[in-house]
Amino acid sequence: MTEPTPAVRDRVLSLPCTELPAYVYDLTALRTHAAAVRNALPERVELYYAAKANPEPEILAALVPYVDGYEVSSGGELAHVAKAVPGCPLAFGGPGKTPDEVRAALETGVERFHVESAYELRVLAELAGKYAAGRRVAVLPRVNLPVADGSLAGSSLAMGGRPTPFGMDPAQAVAAVRALTDGTYPHLELRGIHAHLASGLEAAEQVAVAESIVGWATGLGVPLAEVNVGGGMHVDYADPERRFDWAEYGSGLARLTETHPELILRIEPGRALTAYCGWYATEVLDVKHSHGEEFGVVRGGTHHLRTPATKGHDQPCSVLPVDTWPHPWPRPAADGELVTLAGQLCTPKDLLARHVPAPGLRAGDRVAFSLAGAYAWNISHHDFLMHPRPGFHFLDTAG
Repeated sequence: MTEPTPAVRDRVLSLPCTELPAYVYDLTALRTHAAAVRNALPERVELYYAAKANPEPEILAALVPYVDGYEVSSGGELAHVAKAVPGCPLAFGGPGKTPDEVRAALETGVERFHVESAYELRVLAELAGKYAAGRRVAVLPRVNLPVADGSLAGSSLAMGGRPTPFGMDPAQAVAAVRALTDGTYPHLELRGIHAHLASGLEAAEQVAVAESIVGWATGLGVPLAEVNVGGGMHVDYADPERRFDWAEYGSGLARLTETHPELILRIEPGRALTAYCGWYATEVLDVKHSHGEEFGVVRGGTHHLRTPATKGHDQPCSVLPVDTWPHPWPRPAADGELVTLAGQLCTPKDLLARHVPAPGLRAGDRVAFSLAGAYAWNISHHDFLMHPRPGFHFLDTAG
């Protein structure tokens, strides 16, 4: 949604300008969305939240009733998530795991490891014998699976199907499966196969990719308990009202589980769960004219909300007019219909949204950038120019 929820709008307009910029999260909206996602999935599909998308403790806690666990990708995420949602199942993924991180995960009791290479498998096997005595550690080799030409064409970011640092080539994954089943690694247990090949796919494309992954995994000829088909569900920043079709995706996964009744399928969405619950709220500081265009300069910028710079898009937003003007000097305002919203950084790349329909935009008006609930603050270069950090507000109208 572009427009902020009523609770978010009220909070944004009530904040003193000295408390802007601010991230405002609607936890009630998050729960409603997460429940709808959960309800669209068949029984034998488990839902893990990819904590990298937004690891705020309040976000993690709000998702507890709707997810089966959390996927972490570093020792830092591991410690943070284990503290924020104690007792919840964790899966440890990501390339370049250090021995110290693997040891910490073993000591924490991580439920399963997504192993990215033959070397990582050997490290895990050695450390499991020392730090997980008395139990076999569950392993899912991650495979970089080639897929049919064009199946990932719609993706915004590809992690597989081509040369990447993620996962193993299929032949290497087959060798890892063999080592996990022939007694080479007695402290490890082959739980299944993991493959996250792309982000930004629509439901039909996601189903096709899942079918390819499951088909390859079941063709190995060894018993598997589960197959993890990853995340990457499309979030449309150009048309924020259009959402990923979870019903279509759930129906496709249901057909897949009916074909393979011995398997649990697991998905790991991140952005598609939390993006819609967050807004980056700020204030217009100045409106200026430059070579036939108008610019609104806002508090903050891409050092707080790096998503538009990273993805090369315009962040959807709403202007919230403020009629009061507390200063003795004149209030600048836009003359035209379209305004480009820029931040305070000393770079022309600090653009949040271009050519926004904002007739009459004035200094002192508020702007709420939507779809800021994922890959926003946590991927931004916070300390560039050393501006103040934003505030954080978690609204829970249900509680």
